[in-house]
Amino acid sequence: MHIEPEHPTAQGPAEWFTGDVYVDPIATRKPDPSRMVVSRVRFTPGARTAWHSHVLGQTLHITAGTALVGTRDGGVIRATPGQTVYTAPGEEHWHGATPTGFMEHLAMLEDGDDPATTTNWLEHLSDTDYERAAS
Repeated sequence: MHIEPEHPTAQGPAEWFTGDVYVDPIATRKPDPSRMVVSRVRFTPGARTAWHSHVLGQTLHITAGTALVGTRDGGVIRATPGQTVYTAPGEEHWHGATPTGFMEHLAMLEDGDDPATTTNWLEHLSDTDYERAAS
């Protein structure tokens, strides 16, 4: 048993996010059989992910603000602190803050056999689609 070293906060890359997003790694993959990855992710107002999916699914636990989580069929979930949203393996989705408030969640997932392909990043969510989802 040991205390894990702290990792510095990183700004989310523009290829994966619209707006300012900050990521604090909490748990990174350890030697097999562990596959757990957890990060605290903070979104400024209007910030959001690009469309993406996860090979083994993803769990988001909202810790502050209101999260918007959208699916390809146009569905949008609004989740508030204490609520948890699960996206199934391969389900294309996006998530982010509302236009007027900050949002923070814990992003939890398991790495696939190849950690480089655990998350499949796709195109950015358009401003029009985001505004429609946020209204």
